Amino acid sequence: MKLRNDCDQIVRRAIAAVQPDAAVRRALEGNPFQGGRVVLVAVGKAAWSMARAACDCVGGRLDGGIIITKHGHAQGPIGSLLIREAGHPVPDQDTFSATEEALALTDGLTAEDTVLFLLSGGGSALFEAPLVPQEELQSITQSLLASGADIVEMNTIRKRLSAVKGGRFAQHCAPAKVFSIVLSDIIGDPLDMIASGPAYPDSSTCADARRIAEQYGLRLSPEASQCLERETPKVLDNVETLITGSVRELCRAAASACRNLGYEPVLLTDQLCCEAREAGSFLGSIVRTQAGQGKKLAYIAGGETIVHLTGKGLGGRNQELALAAAPAIAGLNAAVFSVGSDGTDGPTDAAGGYVDGDTLAALEAGGWSGYAALQNNDSYHALKAVDGLIITGATGTNVNDVAVALIGEKTPPVSPEVSPEW
Repeated sequence: MKLRNDCDQIVRRAIAAVQPDAAVRRALEGNPFQGGRVVLVAVGKAAWSMARAACDCVGGRLDGGIIITKHGHAQGPIGSLLIREAGHPVPDQDTFSATEEALALTDGLTAEDTVLFLLSGGGSALFEAPLVPQEELQSITQSLLASGADIVEMNTIRKRLSAVKGGRFAQHCAPAKVFSIVLSDIIGDPLDMIASGPAYPDSSTCADARRIAEQYGLRLSPEASQCLERETPKVLDNVETLITGSVRELCRAAASACRNLGYEPVLLTDQLCCEAREAGSFLGSIVRTQAGQGKKLAYIAGGETIVHLTGKGLGGRNQELALAAAPAIAGLNAAVFSVGSDGTDGPTDAAGGYVDGDTLAALEAGGWSGYAALQNNDSYHALKAVDGLIITGATGTNVNDVAVALIGEKTPPVSPEVSPEW
């Protein structure tokens, strides 16, 4: 249980360190708003906590506002702000109606007014006014999710099918100023891609969108195809943007937590973007190579992996990563775990998954085939059977994922053979 206890502490401390509250407060020091009305629009998985911090700073200046977050992520009322929960990762009717309310609140503003726009990951699904039938938008989103397309590719398509993405929300707010505070959930912090960039000039092109649609074999109606040919705003002169946090901070926080527990941390990357099961196998291989040094080691990788859906099981990229590491670390005093900083991993109640040297034997004893579970994308049920789920609940932040491989001090050396795998 020692490694699992260490895992839980690392997860808790790392997520606590990337809460957006303090960053939002810093951005609003001195009350940067001059005259006119101030309307708050907060969108994303971290929208509630960002809005709460903003209200603590400038609540007296607000002339109303709305929070749009994922189902289950609101934590109670905040003053007179409207609070709406909506679908993620696929937009639902709650998404569309909440976005209509946000557009109504920001309609007819003047050059003296300001929209305080608080944006975090998940906004692509949570903030949407589709330019195609809702059912088609949902179908396209589901196809992209199943295809293994990365977040930049997905958002390149989605922003062209939307009246609020790709800078179009800022255009809607004009001539009012948009003061945007952004919590990044995309590697490299591309502001035009975070939540599909509702208030930032778009760097992608129609040619990019056509290439992605062809690459993943998207079935598009003539209406949707026409949308891909309409260019998005490339210049916005009414927007000021500040970025408040990213996966780099999450990795640094995880490293600090590991160090406090006596591990020697090594940051492998904060730009992990490969297949989830490949990342898990790789971390397991590192454990096998580095075991037997007589010291506690921690290898950290942050980013956002992808999953190609080949089955009909339940899980998420972090759970799949962890499960894929199990055979390589079997029998060792070691663990591999991976979590989403928002507290949700795929369409599950888990934030991620955990495996250690005992997991493989426990799976087999319970009649589980780890290989079959991965092929069916059913990491959730496999890990649940061996107490391998990490459940945090909604965290109030969203800055990608972090995976950690822990090696205990008394881990024996591993013979130089090919790592076992499924």
